[in-house]
Amino acid sequence: MDDKRLSFKEMAARFDVTPRTLRYYEYIELLSPLRDGRARWYGPREIARMTLILRGRRYGFSLEEIRQWLLIYEREGNEAQRRRLLDLADRQLSVLEQQQQELAVTLDELRLLRDETRRQLDEDRPETAPGG
Repeated sequence: MDDKRLSFKEMAARFDVTPRTLRYYEYIELLSPLRDGRARWYGPREIARMTLILRGRRYGFSLEEIRQWLLIYEREGNEAQRRRLLDLADRQLSVLEQQQQELAVTLDELRLLRDETRRQLDEDRPETAPGG
């Protein structure tokens, strides 16, 4: 990655997040942009961290889990971070698989309800007279 720095506005646009999100991620110490007066500048490190944050959110990890996971890299290095990722991934896969099973049941129940309602409406509809 090059040494290009992104402004606050460019960072928000690049990752399609609100300014409020960027400020919050900074507040909870997920991001640490360089400051020049009131301006914030995001370098390669912050861009990479933002990519990981958004990926983690997509997988269902909490912001605190992501923050702790990023701290592991700084304190203990890459191997420890990878081991923690395995733990997080195993746990989250289990959660998502359970949700998938629950969603399948819900979908089946809703289809049955819809089909039963459709059948009742068809039964309640008066038949038209022949030829009319």
